Amino acid sequence: MRTVEHELVGLHASATRWRPVAAGRLAFPVLALALLPIHPVWLWAALLGAVATAPWIAGAVASLRRRRPRPYWRLSAAGLERVAPDGTTLTRYERSRIEGLAITVDDGGLTVLHRFGRTTVGGLDALGMEPLALFVTARRLGIPVFLLDGAVSGLSDDDGGETGAGADLGLPRHHVAEQRLLDQEAALLAAAHEPLREDPPASGAAGEPMRLASPEPVPGRGRTAVLGTLLALLGVTMIAHIAVEGTADFGHRLAAGCWALAAIAGVAGARRRLLRAVQVEWTIRRDGLHVRTRPGAKEGRRVAAGDVAALVVGPGLALDALTDEPRRVPLAVLAFDHRMRLLARLPAHGLDAFQLAHGLDDHGYRVVTPGPRTPRSPAYGLEGLPEVFAQVPGGRLVVADGGLGWVDAAGDVVLRMPEDRIGGIELLTIAGHAWVRLYDSDGDEFFAAPLSALRISRTDLRESARRAGLPVTDAEYDAYLSAAFHSAVSTLSSVPSEAEAVPSHAGGSGGEAPVETAGGGGPGPAEVEEAAPPTPSTAPGVLLDATRRSRVGSYAMSVLLCEFVALLGAVWLGPDLGGFSGMAGWAVPAGVLAGLGGYWLYDRNRAQLRVSAAGVAVVTLRGRVEWEVRRELIGGVGVDESTERMPRLVVWGPTGRVLRQVTFPPDLGELRRACERYGVPWGPPDADRPAPPPPEL
Repeated sequence: MRTVEHELVGLHASATRWRPVAAGRLAFPVLALALLPIHPVWLWAALLGAVATAPWIAGAVASLRRRRPRPYWRLSAAGLERVAPDGTTLTRYERSRIEGLAITVDDGGLTVLHRFGRTTVGGLDALGMEPLALFVTARRLGIPVFLLDGAVSGLSDDDGGETGAGADLGLPRHHVAEQRLLDQEAALLAAAHEPLREDPPASGAAGEPMRLASPEPVPGRGRTAVLGTLLALLGVTMIAHIAVEGTADFGHRLAAGCWALAAIAGVAGARRRLLRAVQVEWTIRRDGLHVRTRPGAKEGRRVAAGDVAALVVGPGLALDALTDEPRRVPLAVLAFDHRMRLLARLPAHGLDAFQLAHGLDDHGYRVVTPGPRTPRSPAYGLEGLPEVFAQVPGGRLVVADGGLGWVDAAGDVVLRMPEDRIGGIELLTIAGHAWVRLYDSDGDEFFAAPLSALRISRTDLRESARRAGLPVTDAEYDAYLSAAFHSAVSTLSSVPSEAEAVPSHAGGSGGEAPVETAGGGGPGPAEVEEAAPPTPSTAPGVLLDATRRSRVGSYAMSVLLCEFVALLGAVWLGPDLGGFSGMAGWAVPAGVLAGLGGYWLYDRNRAQLRVSAAGVAVVTLRGRVEWEVRRELIGGVGVDESTERMPRLVVWGPTGRVLRQVTFPPDLGELRRACERYGVPWGPPDADRPAPPPPEL
């Protein structure tokens, strides 16, 4: 059988990008040239323009002459090589001489262990190789890989002696990191030997294409280009105006130099912004993936589902937009085929990692995450438990002396909370477990914990607290008693006969028009229509508004912004309109009124979150429904902290996909209680699943 050759090519740019040559370092020589009293004036202006544009012209010429790939690193059966753009080998460590590869975890440095000692090649990021891809490829080629806890500078200077697993490298092996890579390799092996998933989608949503896109840059690309162009044209215009008026005065030449610096900075800043403002678009189908970057290749990258064994979603490498050098990014996707070869590197920076992983899993792809899965649990915990609870072994919660107490194993009360400090005791069910929530005399919640941690049953706490006269609320138990009582009483009531239930008809048996009963009843059964089920926006529930703190802060920001504009206008237009003091005297009060009035126009129709048994909806004060999600489509409501951005309040689907995002911050405590009251799950959807959740980051 033919041997399958494995090869790992480091990430590198396909061709050199056009860039200016030393534009920043030549900016100050432009200023120095502008200060020189050169005559005639046209020569001064021509030299100034030539020096300012020289870096861009030199970069364009160099780019036209060298449109070829950059050197890159490659690991194959021939060894570890650095390949030149023309295909020749610049550096080679032959496979027959390599006895192992060592990776230092702290700095990601790669060291080649050979029969004559060892050689440090460089960092994995600079080589364009990911640790998992290098680990898997090297082991397929029969090269041992060791992960060392430390940096390259901590390696021992002794090059003699044995190499390989028993070599004394001066640093301990990082067994946790090695085991993590071994686990990921095992997951890739399992995926490579599993048959293709041909099962039909579980739901209609899973069979439909899923599209994900990174957020649009702010400001947009068009606006950035316009601003850079306008700043450059303004600088050129002002320099030409100064040249026409004359450059005999030093102040005029200094102004021209400042305008030249402003033009250079505007063009360079706009270029940097345009290069970094790249959007990533994913189209996930059951038959393949389509990844496109804008601006970039029109067709993008297409990967067939049959060629993919597993997708590794996590931190990775991407080419820097300015230097074309590999750099570390928080999210990238590595596609491995069924021979465990790296099939493709797919960009994913800017996307939501949680949503991407679940979307791939929903469409039948095997997803592997680098590192242990961080459990996503609701915002419940034992932070409110006093320290004495953990310090007293065998302790439990009791109702004693008219209040609550904590007793030790001997039955002695160690901690006691009197009745006057207890404003309410609420018993409820969270994720199938009984919980207790305590309120103080002001009605503020100060403690919440599961009853299993307090070692008391729900019935004992409820009955003991009611006997002691404490305010106890157990809505679920009271509803159960009410339903049981209603069921028992309904069996005792008389059932009306069929003749009494059907109203009389006029005109004999042939008449079809119903008549009203003597008591003035409504229409007959033929006219009774079934009421439509309530929607999340119309069902009775709780309206949650933005917090007072956020509203006051928004008012203050609006006023400050208007005041800044007013003061800027007074400084700019004050000399032409009676002076700064006179204009500021009426501009500052006008700014305050404009800020208050403008935000009041927005605030009077602000959005509010409505939580009910029918679902979740966002409605405005005037009744307009912005969006609504039915209860059966909700997998959880809570704060999403899976990205590096600010925490956001989101609504998840049952599979963990982010369905909606709440743009205003309501009170999380009230939202949590409203979700528990109306049966809406609080927290991520995979927090308390009995089955293993989909792949998570």
